[in-house]
Amino acid sequence: MRLRNLTLDDLTIEDERSFRHVSLYEELKQALRRDGYRFRVPVPEGAGRPAPWDRVLFLNLTFWDAAEQGDVLAEASLPADVVAHVAWHHLAGRALGASGASADAHLFAEAIASAFDLYLLGRLLGHAPDAQFLETQVPAMAEVAEAAGLEEERFEALLESVSADPDRAFEDLRELLFDAATTLLACTTVDAAVRALERFDAHRFGPLLHHYELSNWILSARARSGSALAPDPAVRALDAALRAAPVALDHLERAWLGPR
Repeated sequence: MRLRNLTLDDLTIEDERSFRHVSLYEELKQALRRDGYRFRVPVPEGAGRPAPWDRVLFLNLTFWDAAEQGDVLAEASLPADVVAHVAWHHLAGRALGASGASADAHLFAEAIASAFDLYLLGRLLGHAPDAQFLETQVPAMAEVAEAAGLEEERFEALLESVSADPDRAFEDLRELLFDAATTLLACTTVDAAVRALERFDAHRFGPLLHHYELSNWILSARARSGSALAPDPAVRALDAALRAAPVALDHLERAWLGPR
């Protein structure tokens, strides 16, 4: 399998119409375009079949590197929500500079990008009910929530609260993901991890925690960060600034994307 470098303009963006009312999505998209962000896409071979998804997933999970813009796609297309996810990782890497190699930086970027998925879900509920993003994300979240013991009625109420205030949902989930991931990163035994996870059971989004595959985050942070596993002062300062901001996403937008 041979890979070629493509920019965002070379790709087909799926489900983008569903995001047309989300101005921040367009800003994130333009940031990737402005910076010439590159994606890795297999060169078509044979009958033009896309690369096997399991191989693409393996390459992304095992060898992805924000500094090298290593997002591998099965074909020259990607969903609109992935555009936003990639953009947040790119912006985090650009903003953190030398601190970007630390475990804290890796987990901080993952928390922002993943929490923004929930923000998008809140913005799309009621506005774009036929969005592909909702068709995949809501059932997946419902399954995880049910496994965590959250009744269907309470899950629906949770979604309603996300739709009512997507900005608050973003920051609540971002804090949970960063706190849980950094706490678990320091655990060296199963018993320690059990105690760590129990600390977050009562959180508003605790039932959704395992939807975000923290094991991949932690293993990747350990593998990529080497000895840089201690708390990173630059990242912790950014984290504190987001917690203190009236609206965390507004703070990020001003700091990383500039004024509209």
